[in-house]
Amino acid sequence: MKPRQLFKSYLMGGFECADHLNRSGNRVNLLQNTQHDIRAAEDYQLISELGIKTVREGICWSEVEKVPYQYDFSEVLNRMRTAKEYNLQVIWDLIHFGYPDGLFPTHPHFSQRFASLCEAFAAFYKQNSEEHLMVVPVNEISFLSWFSGEARGTVPYAVHNGWDIKYHLCKAAIKGIEVLKRELPSCTIVMVEPLVKIHCDGDDPEYLARRNEYQFEAMDIIGGRLCPELGGQEDYLEILGFNYYWNCQWKGEDESLCWPDPEGKRVPLRQLLSDAFRRYQKPIFLSETGHFGEGRASWLKEISEECSEVVRSGIDFQGICLYPVTDRTDWDNFEHYHNSGIFDLDDKGNRIPVADYINAIREHQEGSIAISVY
Repeated sequence: MKPRQLFKSYLMGGFECADHLNRSGNRVNLLQNTQHDIRAAEDYQLISELGIKTVREGICWSEVEKVPYQYDFSEVLNRMRTAKEYNLQVIWDLIHFGYPDGLFPTHPHFSQRFASLCEAFAAFYKQNSEEHLMVVPVNEISFLSWFSGEARGTVPYAVHNGWDIKYHLCKAAIKGIEVLKRELPSCTIVMVEPLVKIHCDGDDPEYLARRNEYQFEAMDIIGGRLCPELGGQEDYLEILGFNYYWNCQWKGEDESLCWPDPEGKRVPLRQLLSDAFRRYQKPIFLSETGHFGEGRASWLKEISEECSEVVRSGIDFQGICLYPVTDRTDWDNFEHYHNSGIFDLDDKGNRIPVADYINAIREHQEGSIAISVY
């Protein structure tokens, strides 16, 4: 039997909403940087014309809580109402790498502050929307733990502290889920984590296997399979999203495997997704993917073929989210654009369609084996 379709469209779009402090201690706000906060209607119309009916968005915690325990969701409300006008389904991230000033995962008030945010957001959502809530409590816990706890990429700018950061992010996520489920029992929790493959580079096999397990620790903790003292539950793993880019396969510490891959050194995406599904037996989707420059269309074609094979195999695979919809600047250099969007940006923020990428999207839509029930 074909799995029930959980999203309004198989192909989705993700809007950049990172809001963390970068390596220089400056606040990143890609929602404002791309002008999506003031051009949401334009952006939603553009993706609607491409047949995309589901989007990923973020509330930007650092923006909605400028003063502890005081919240301003007015900008979020504008996007929420605009999405309704275009009949778009929204998946909301509550943490997308950033926190309010002075706060970080190992801070003694972090879990309490996040639980309070979840309560306030649930109340706001109940008051202002009749749409079913789909929510990502914390985006990419595994990446954020490494980025802030090992690579000094953001607060608390630590090294050799990745596990501690991960533990406390999961602790906060679980408390947040408890609050969301109490206030909005019907809401759907969406987990989003990186999907990676570390290849042998002369490593001890046991050590290599352990490193490849790191990517699943956050889902295992929130699902109660690991660190049960935190209160995780299997029921919290409702929909599982996996983020996958060209550099998600490497050997050694950071030697990314080439793409395109004429020598066939990379593990096919279909295998990685199948392995993840077998591990959890929950609906899965590709929650972020995309490329940059001239490789965008070719990447989508390859990813589409891999995911189609996953669907044909009978796995409950729900779709592909293209990230980002509009181009983005580098986190540490706001003058440098990645040329990675469906629409590039000029110096005035105008949306410039990337023709071959859009053609690849249309070809995918026409040949998609997943037919919307909406």
